[in-house]
Amino acid sequence: MTLRIYGDTKSGNCLKVKWTAERLALPFDWIEIDILQAQSRTPEFLAMNPAGQVPAVILDDGRALAQSNAIMLHLAEGSFLIPSDGFERAKMYEWLFWEQYSHEPYVAVARFQVAYLGHPVSGLDPKLVERGNSALARLETQLQQTPYLIGERLSLADIALVAYTQVAHEGGFDLSLYPAVKAWVGRVEVALGLQ
Repeated sequence: MTLRIYGDTKSGNCLKVKWTAERLALPFDWIEIDILQAQSRTPEFLAMNPAGQVPAVILDDGRALAQSNAIMLHLAEGSFLIPSDGFERAKMYEWLFWEQYSHEPYVAVARFQVAYLGHPVSGLDPKLVERGNSALARLETQLQQTPYLIGERLSLADIALVAYTQVAHEGGFDLSLYPAVKAWVGRVEVALGLQ
């Protein structure tokens, strides 16, 4: 059985799983699930992932797994994308947890509201914009010190955080205000073969 990734190509959470599999040269089948058409809410999908969210995967052995960062960690287990040093690995986890709590809920949500729901940037909740900019500023602070989030090498932290950062402008965020972030996006895109 080949790894099957169920995802929506509009979703950074889905793309980061795809990019991880590609970077690791793992064979997989991509099954497009259009969340705007409620395809993640069908009885068949809910049987696989009761949370009704993408991404979800069916592993080679037939077991299902959901949540983007959990999937990435499972796919990359023992690979060069997870630091072997215990502290560096913990820092990678720190970034992964921060991404889902302090970055994605603001940057990705603003993008979704503007790019997919058609809301004007001027109509976004000011707190959403403020917190999105705070997240980008946090990345800027780190990336002024190191080329990647965990130092000198690409890790899952970079893949997780580049997914929505590279399209932050679609939510009204100006990456020119964050030159280190902008340069890092370019490095990560090259490393992932996205350019």
